Amino acid sequence: MLERLDSIERRYVELHELMSQPEVASDFDKLQELARENASIGELVAKYREYKSIVKSLEETQAMVTQGLDEEMAELARDEVESLQKRRDRLLQDIKVALTPRDPADDRDVIVEIRAGAGGGEAGLFAADLFRMYTRYASAKGWATEIMNSNETGIGGFKEIIFEVRGKGVYSRLKYESGVHRVQRVPVTESSGRIHTSTATVAVLPAAEEVEVAIDSNDLRVDTFRASGAGGQHVNKVDSAVRITHLPTGMVVTCQDERSQLKNRVKAMAVLRARLLDSERQRQLQEVTDARRSQVGTGDRSEKIRTYNFPQGRVSDHRIGLTLHNLEAVLAGDLNEIIDAVATAAQAKQMGVKVG
Repeated sequence: MLERLDSIERRYVELHELMSQPEVASDFDKLQELARENASIGELVAKYREYKSIVKSLEETQAMVTQGLDEEMAELARDEVESLQKRRDRLLQDIKVALTPRDPADDRDVIVEIRAGAGGGEAGLFAADLFRMYTRYASAKGWATEIMNSNETGIGGFKEIIFEVRGKGVYSRLKYESGVHRVQRVPVTESSGRIHTSTATVAVLPAAEEVEVAIDSNDLRVDTFRASGAGGQHVNKVDSAVRITHLPTGMVVTCQDERSQLKNRVKAMAVLRARLLDSERQRQLQEVTDARRSQVGTGDRSEKIRTYNFPQGRVSDHRIGLTLHNLEAVLAGDLNEIIDAVATAAQAKQMGVKVG
């Protein structure tokens, strides 16, 4: 591993030398290519250099302990050795995780689909809670969101809501949110005060480019109809809603949130491309080893990943046994601690590194 890190560090130095050359600086495309590579390994190189510095300090401090220091100084040196060893071990673990092969889709934008599950109207309200949670998280990260399609319940919830999130590294963070989310609380419609359990499913799909997913127009059936729900008087006068059926797979995508039929069709095609790309990714996952399939955060739609318990104010992620007592903050979009923990566990398991 250290040889690999030495090689990466040498490449980092080489990249800086190349980017400083006049012929490269004047070639925008080449400069951008080198800059992206430089950025991709910069953090790892910084960690490796810090690791080497700690190892050097540790060797020097250990040598001091054997040089006949008085008891007080020797005790200080031993404490310093223990502190440096802990820092070295933590940093080495971080480096191993950082060396985990990246998902090539990590830098993509995503399309998130939230659907109410078991629980009737309360499940729809929970789906709306999850939508607000993700949009607030996206806002805090500086990401942009746009609703692609929604189907409201009439009491402030959603039977389904599909939205796009655009920004740097979106999929690398939100991909761990795919699965079944469960809520335990007293519904607003419950007069007896009994706690109910409801669910909603979340699917996070990496956005696909047109060139990646070839869709034959002959394989599509496109229907237009009048939109329903919120949107103004046009919903009763204009066939602006679009339903696209992909005949080979039977996938159906409906978009009706825009007043323009063209805009709804563009959004529907974006959702369809994302679903087809995700379907191919899921098929490939089925072909890998059992060890790979058992990893944390595989994105299995049927996997119950998290419970939001209102009476106790806690959130539990079942994949890693994490429980936090900050439900209100999480629903307000404070997801970093959960996502960090799940991502670290998934990466460490892939590398065979023990976490915690």
